[in-house]
Amino acid sequence: MVKGTSRRVIVVDSPDPKLFEQAIFIVKNDAFSQEGVTSQQVLGEACRIARSCTAPQTARPPFWRRVPLWGWLAAGGIAAAGLLIWLL
Repeated sequence: MVKGTSRRVIVVDSPDPKLFEQAIFIVKNDAFSQEGVTSQQVLGEACRIARSCTAPQTARPPFWRRVPLWGWLAAGGIAAAGLLIWLL
């Protein structure tokens, strides 16, 4: 919450407008007082962050999909052999 002070903000249009229209970044007061930091660098960083937030998130597949077919065949063979030994 900002009360009674003026702030510098950067408004970036969303690269994926399906859900969001804009991203609003509030710039620190001392961001430009550091040597070598330009307004173009700050704007570029805000655009990079906005793009990275809309990048597709890759979910890890469930365990049973990560096990290769030969693993399932070996586990089934071991289970079948164990069952035969138990039956004898």
